[in-house]
Order: sequence, then structure tokens, then C-alpha cells
Amino acid sequence: MTTVIEHIEGHYETQNLSYGQAYVWYPECVVVECDCGKTSILTASESVCRCGTDHEVLVRERLASGQHLDETLHPWDQEFQEWREKLHEYVRSEELYQRELAAID
Repeated sequence: MTTVIEHIEGHYETQNLSYGQAYVWYPECVVVECDCGKTSILTASESVCRCGTDHEVLVRERLASGQHLDETLHPWDQEFQEWREKLHEYVRSEELYQRELAAID
């Protein structure tokens, strides 16, 4: 009998590179132990064990029963928010500077 060992939600992982960070998507998957004794990592698009047994029904049932978030959180959201705050601070300070210049004239 095939046994589900673990169910892993889809997620991003951050990789640090020489020029910055890369965000790599890992799709939702299921780790199963097949009747043949081999352990495999299966996804909705790859549901066949190395021995040739197709576990599509098991994988789809398990993936469908998982806890799905309405939106997958992106790791760059926080970085983007910080950038927007700095941009707004710059724009506000630039507007204040322009008003001060106009008041001098």
C-alpha cells in the first residue's frame, strides 16, 4: 500500500546571488512511499513513481485536501513596501523643498 509521508505546500525560497536575491518557486508536492519501497516526491504534473506506478489519484486527492492560502505570500512584498515608504518620504521632502523655494521668491 502506498503511504503519504509528507505534504509540502507550494512556496518561494530565497537564493542569495552575487548581484542580489533570486526567488525560486517550488510547487506543492507530496512525498510518498510506493508499494515498491521507493520514496518519491510527486506533484500534480509528475505523479508516476520510478517503478512505473501512477499515483495520480492519490496525489490529486492529497493536494486538493491541503490548506491553501488565497494568496501565496511573496518574499519580496516587505522589501517593496520599504521601497515605497522611502519613495514617499523623498517625494514629500521634494514637495516641501519646492514650497520653501517658492516662499523665498
